[in-house]
Amino acid sequence: MKKGLLYLGFIILLSSCFFRKSEFKREKSSKFTQVFKSTDNEYRYKMAEQFYTTKKYSYALQLFEDLFPYVKGTDRYEDLYFKCAYCYYYTKDYLNAENFFKSFVETFPSSKRAEESDYMRAYCYYKQSPKVDLDQTATTKAMILMQSYLNTHPGSPRSKEANEIIDLCREKIEVKEFKSAELYYNLGFYRASAIAFNSVSENFPDSKKADEYKLLIIKSYYNFADQSIETKQEERFNKVVTECTEFIERFNDSKLIDQVLKYKTQALNNIKKLKDNEQIKKAN
Repeated sequence: MKKGLLYLGFIILLSSCFFRKSEFKREKSSKFTQVFKSTDNEYRYKMAEQFYTTKKYSYALQLFEDLFPYVKGTDRYEDLYFKCAYCYYYTKDYLNAENFFKSFVETFPSSKRAEESDYMRAYCYYKQSPKVDLDQTATTKAMILMQSYLNTHPGSPRSKEANEIIDLCREKIEVKEFKSAELYYNLGFYRASAIAFNSVSENFPDSKKADEYKLLIIKSYYNFADQSIETKQEERFNKVVTECTEFIERFNDSKLIDQVLKYKTQALNNIKKLKDNEQIKKAN
């Protein structure tokens, strides 16, 4: 019985808290509606600034946008435009934030805030960058715009952050390309995986995994040659030997070199067997 009463009391308390919270939200919404519908634009502007200062960005944004015709052509226009962009950013609407930062630079190219807006435009694309497995258009765009920012604003105090973001974007695109190549390999499409791994290697020549990519090219070409018809094998094993030689010349201190030497030896042995078999056929 006591447990039942305690449980009932708890439910009543929760309901009461929920009701008070709902009432508080309705009260706040009602106050904002009064501000929004006011015909006193100075008052609305003052309240918009207050909402922005207190981080109520969704309220501030609605008022700022409604006040555009009122402030356009005045000294307030630039500041309001800039804050609108940040309202979108803080409410995580990065698509509209990017558009506003871009438009801000086009509208106020001589502004002291133009450099920051350039950076934020690129950063908004970075914030839209999805998981590695998804399309990386936003990631590529962020990388391009950050590089453009560095070129346009050399010596900027944001240069370090911009370079770090470019590196992060490049790493994500590298992983994306690697996974695509790896999928071909795992499915047994070895010629396609060799081409794909080669593309990763060429696109990211300074990667920490450059020697790993080259080894995967060798493995792909070896498996491709091994599964080929006999008349094509000698040519394709020769390709493996060429790739191994290039690896040894480029990565002579790699920890993977023993594996590469093994593939080279196997390829050369296979070429020798093919030639021996050809000689036997001719002799017969």
